[in-house]
Amino acid sequence: MNTTRRRAWLSHERRVLLMAMAAGLPAVAVALSLLWTGGYTSKVVWTLTTLVLVCWWGFTFALRARVVYPLQTLTNLLAGLREGDASVRARGAVPNDALGEVMLEANVLAETLREQRLGALEASSLLRKVMEEIDVAVFTFDAGHRLRLTNRAGERLLGRAAERLLAGTAEELGLASCLEGQSPRVADLSFPGGVGRWEVRRTSFRQGGLPHQLLVLTDVSRPLREEERQAWQRLMRVLGHEINNSLAPIKSIAGSLARLLRRDELPADWRDDAGRGLEVIASRAEALTRFTASYARLARLPQPKLAPLDIEDLVRRVAGLETRLAVEIDQGPAIRLPGDSDQLEHLLINLVHNAVDAALETGGGVKVAWTTNGGYMELRVDDEGPGLAQTANLFVPFFTTKPGGSGIGLVLSRQIAEGHNGLLSLANRPDHQGCRALLRLPLIGLGSRSRAAGIPSTSGGATPTL
Repeated sequence: MNTTRRRAWLSHERRVLLMAMAAGLPAVAVALSLLWTGGYTSKVVWTLTTLVLVCWWGFTFALRARVVYPLQTLTNLLAGLREGDASVRARGAVPNDALGEVMLEANVLAETLREQRLGALEASSLLRKVMEEIDVAVFTFDAGHRLRLTNRAGERLLGRAAERLLAGTAEELGLASCLEGQSPRVADLSFPGGVGRWEVRRTSFRQGGLPHQLLVLTDVSRPLREEERQAWQRLMRVLGHEINNSLAPIKSIAGSLARLLRRDELPADWRDDAGRGLEVIASRAEALTRFTASYARLARLPQPKLAPLDIEDLVRRVAGLETRLAVEIDQGPAIRLPGDSDQLEHLLINLVHNAVDAALETGGGVKVAWTTNGGYMELRVDDEGPGLAQTANLFVPFFTTKPGGSGIGLVLSRQIAEGHNGLLSLANRPDHQGCRALLRLPLIGLGSRSRAAGIPSTSGGATPTL
């Protein structure tokens, strides 16, 4: 207790004052001793004694003020910064001076904090404006699943003002199911402010050291309906075009045959004309049947049946099916991944068949190679053909540049790749003339039961290309 009181009494100001007094005390003591023993008159002694003591005390307190006042200025500056007021500046901020440089650095710090605070306020204001204006419902929940923040879209969705929503639990607000399950996902949800399909996105963050959850609900009903409408329009254009291409000659030939049969006297070669007409009608009807069958096959692609699949066996099996050209195989690493053998074989047959078609035009070759990249297997089918003139319509259903082609081979191949959580792309080769088809498939994804059972690799029969 005594030590604490002594430290409180001996503050920095008092220590500076005592040290200043101690610094001048020897000179004052010598001066006064000489003055009082020098035989001067009492008037001179008392006058000079008063002058020495006044100067001694005056300079002592001036030195104290010179040390203490700048520190008090810095204290006020730092207190203002702590309170968020960065407008205070210290005087005496000059270079080439120890105290001036301290003041200068303090002013620079205050200016930096002022700019950062201003930027934070502007960013926060912009964020609030964006939150209020976006047509996406945003909710923030604390660790107890109580609502802490929402925007106007969230108010409209729940049909209540924010003041009545805040501090309510997710269960009371009808949002408990949104805080569980997979994220992101699309779900059919019903709220007081709207019913439809919603994309649910959820993430976690910390505020004040405590965990919170950010929930974002986006109404995707309208975009999905628009996409569905556009898909139907594209489908009807394709179907109408193909059906009209088949029905127009059938209608014309049928009319010609009807006029021929209504004549009183039939020409001698009327049987030949009728036979050729019926052959055309049968040919166009068969083409229309093939078209509708191809579309049905494209629309009814089954889910892949995953089993361990050896990539080298698959590549060598498909390469052996091509008799028009010897396909070069660039040996890659041993890879077994989960996949549907029949579907992936059909996909690879289609890619190799297209590559051979292109290579035969220029007398080039075809090479198949595979490798691993991260968590994916990358399989390349390179040809030395003329390359791709344009890639915009490669995966458009029923678009083809081949005589007699159906235009669904690449579309079906991409659907197979995406059904395996993979990707399929075609592009011109960067290092050589020709085209490169790149297939990326994940190396993992098979269920644990299949892996534990050690299901052997299966091989499917060859499927004709489309």
